[in-house]
Amino acid sequence: MDFTFSSEMTTWLMLFALLGCVVGFFAGLLGVGGGGIMVPMLTTLFLAQGVPAERVVHLALGTSMACIIFTSIASLGAHHRNKAVIWPLVSKLSIGVIGGTFAATFIAASVNSTYLAIFFAAFMTYVAVGMFSKSKSMQEAKPLPSNGQLVAAGGGIGAISALVSIGGGSLTVPYLSARGIDIKKAIGTSAAVGLPIALAGTIGYLLNGLQVSYEQAGVVGFIYLPAVVCIAITSFFTAPLGAKLAHALPVATLKKVFALVLVLLALKMLVSVI
Repeated sequence: MDFTFSSEMTTWLMLFALLGCVVGFFAGLLGVGGGGIMVPMLTTLFLAQGVPAERVVHLALGTSMACIIFTSIASLGAHHRNKAVIWPLVSKLSIGVIGGTFAATFIAASVNSTYLAIFFAAFMTYVAVGMFSKSKSMQEAKPLPSNGQLVAAGGGIGAISALVSIGGGSLTVPYLSARGIDIKKAIGTSAAVGLPIALAGTIGYLLNGLQVSYEQAGVVGFIYLPAVVCIAITSFFTAPLGAKLAHALPVATLKKVFALVLVLLALKMLVSVI
């Protein structure tokens, strides 16, 4: 496929832009990352473009991770302005996060798309169950984890985040909250940790995919640049809209519906790849 603005390319760009609108809206509305939506939808779009099934999930994961760089920067800035980021925790977690995320991209590059899809579907089911569960409004005060524990936890969070292409919020927030961190600061700190996850993951997927050739122009490593640009631009504008509606809509109910959508999308991706 030539990287020109033919009618076919224009159609694909519009679809990626539409996906960005959806991702940004739900990110603002429900405070969730876009990986759960982006990966299965990108997989579907890439398969329609003719990407081989054995490499389609890799391209979806890498492209999604690159998009998360931009959404995490916006989210981190908002939480920092509200003084909800505990930077000492961010620095310790980031040491492990960078190593774990980068290393896991090498694992992902060597794993068949089917197994990656199975892992993704299983993890999204776990996230969905968490959305149905009632979170505790109060946490007992506990001693903060040691530096070594934070680095180790960051490594695990980063590794799983890389394998499913998320910003780590569904892992970091529960981890910090369970250790007595105020939920708002746990969310803000998690948003800050999402940036090193996205950067390390993007670099890892880029490097690991350099030896793989795709027919689509605009692919660098396991990252499809036209999709990244379109998704990043449109999600930037729709995220604030979702955030405003969060105060007017029944978010608790919407989260349950969204959880079901995540599972259905993950299952659809699994079926498509198999």
